[in-house]
Amino acid sequence: MFILKRQDVEITSVQHPKRDQQIPILNYQGQTFRLISVFRANQEEEAKAFWRDLTDNRGKACVLLEEPERYSVWGKIRLDQLTSDVPGDAKTIALTQACLLLLQGVYIDIEDLLGGRQAGLFEKNLAEILQQWRFPQADSPQAVKNLLTIDPLSANQLPPWEEHHVITLLQELYRLGKQYFGNSSFVSRAMETLQDLPAADQAQFTEWLNQSPLGKLWQ
Repeated sequence: MFILKRQDVEITSVQHPKRDQQIPILNYQGQTFRLISVFRANQEEEAKAFWRDLTDNRGKACVLLEEPERYSVWGKIRLDQLTSDVPGDAKTIALTQACLLLLQGVYIDIEDLLGGRQAGLFEKNLAEILQQWRFPQADSPQAVKNLLTIDPLSANQLPPWEEHHVITLLQELYRLGKQYFGNSSFVSRAMETLQDLPAADQAQFTEWLNQSPLGKLWQ
């Protein structure tokens, strides 16, 4: 649909009907949009490619918001639909579980192959990323440590993340993995952790991954 600037839109938030968190909402000319994905300022091409894929290939009504420090993609939604029920909660849980398995897989790989000192640095880098992107339940060193040690298959331990959190973390996790290992050899080892997921959830995550720009990284 459109590429917009920050001054073109109003960004507010609404209460998630099932979780203790706020959902960011972009308002433009009487239309409302929900955040789908966030990209760094130096990822302009990736952001535009993701936005074009959604609008041109998958027929979704989306806007690309261009800000000095980031790009973000927002999908059109009706507020009454959002506040009465949030579709895809089961899907979001499966995506979060897969994301945490990959995160923990990369962390263990760093600890096993590069040593405890590098694992500690990775934990610090991870904390900075989670705070920069304002992830829920990731605002303290202990909260970050919990993400690296909780059982991802226990749904009641999961952080209240949305799909855009998963996309952002997988982007940053790939960048960090390449930084620590010098190549993408860690990907195949991390992907093996997905075998812990139920078959249906694993298939759902793989399909979702392959339909996003992340599929080019995590394969």
